[in-house]
Amino acid sequence: MARKTVLVTGASRGIGKAIAVKFAKKGYNVIINCAHREAELLQAQKEIENYQVACTAFLGDMGDFATCEKLFRLIRKQYGSLDVLVNNAGIAYIGLLQDMTVSDWQRIVNTNLTSVFNCCKLAIPLMLSARQGKIINISSVWGNVGASCEVAYSATKGGINAFTKALAKELAPSNIQVNAVACGAIDTEMNQWMEEEDLIGLVEDIPAGRLGRAEEVADLVYHLGYKNAYLTGQVIGLDGGWT
Repeated sequence: MARKTVLVTGASRGIGKAIAVKFAKKGYNVIINCAHREAELLQAQKEIENYQVACTAFLGDMGDFATCEKLFRLIRKQYGSLDVLVNNAGIAYIGLLQDMTVSDWQRIVNTNLTSVFNCCKLAIPLMLSARQGKIINISSVWGNVGASCEVAYSATKGGINAFTKALAKELAPSNIQVNAVACGAIDTEMNQWMEEEDLIGLVEDIPAGRLGRAEEVADLVYHLGYKNAYLTGQVIGLDGGWT
């Protein structure tokens, strides 16, 4: 059987890298992307290639449509199809909304939400040609309930949740499933800004008594990308019972 192909955005580290490695272990061709961290992206590529699969590393901002088009032209040329799209690229902004600049707002919306539109728009024709496909969007618990001092981040993740549900209805007749994973507090660099006391307080609020691991997110994403043709339009919480 021909190898399947997955694209993971925001894959130089953390959750995205763990997802890319998981699919590589399962024999998928892997395309990884990030906007700025070229050295880390190339290191991730080397690790993935150790699993004897093809891996393409693409440096570029998926929030920019022309850059996204360039990536998808490369995917068509090198692989011919795309079986799984994982929209993971994302950034955070912590601070009062009144202090946020317009450029900060636009940057987080482009990175977190417009990138999802861009990648889905370009992936759908490939999946329609194959009469199958999986799209998994990485969201957050804050997209469900909102977070003080993270209004913009919460808005983009809430947008992803609604986008997921609507697109799933649109694509279900074409055998393309669209789901999202709403992550809780995951032990990645995104949370390393916290003081130890604040981190301890956060963990105490989580019924599971710990942060999640990137590999746990990867396991769930792989499951959504591999099975369950009837499961679509869902925003699945992975938060240790936090929300």
